[in-house]
Amino acid sequence: MKAVLINGSPRRKNWNTVTLLEEAEKGLKELGFETEIINLYAQLYRGCISCFLCKKKKNIDKHICLYKDDLTPILEKSMAADVIIVGSPVYFGEPTGETRAYLERLFFPVTSYMVDENGNRISILNKTKPTAMIYTMNAPENIAGQINYPILLGNSVSAFEMLFGCSEVLYAYDTYQFTDYAQYEANMFDPDHKIEMRDKQFPIDCKKAYELDKRLGQMALANQ
Repeated sequence: MKAVLINGSPRRKNWNTVTLLEEAEKGLKELGFETEIINLYAQLYRGCISCFLCKKKKNIDKHICLYKDDLTPILEKSMAADVIIVGSPVYFGEPTGETRAYLERLFFPVTSYMVDENGNRISILNKTKPTAMIYTMNAPENIAGQINYPILLGNSVSAFEMLFGCSEVLYAYDTYQFTDYAQYEANMFDPDHKIEMRDKQFPIDCKKAYELDKRLGQMALANQ
């Protein structure tokens, strides 16, 4: 059994998003999964270019974007995996641009344009694949709610649910953003509060990530 964990953060070591993915990876490894964390910012690629090659009849059963660049092997690994986990910081109410481009090219080839005699969309994939989005953000939970982050960020989760049959989400709020707040023009933040959140809340979020992926791994094993 295989799992891919996609890091959509420009920070590849020791920071919030990748740390949560590493904790999630532990839960999958304990279940015997072969895992890989893939850093999107190490690749050169673009989002969907609307070529529609994936919708041509001769290609429809390939289930993958046919535009070739650095993202191609990552999409191949994603579709071959039994579990997909995507982690991203939140920039202005959205996942990062690199994350969004990956999701566009993952989602579109498995989005059906066909309906049955009753007008119901025909699913392209015939197997449930457990998936999850892990979001990290500077905003506290109450502020994130006020500016509709759960609704905005829920779109990707809903797409995973619709296309792959199963998805969950983990939000890590009020995360630590700088190594030293005194060096930045950012007096709207209380450094002591940020340190407290880093030291007390973030370990709880790490445990949630571990439990989330272990739960998804168990679902994938049950689907065999």
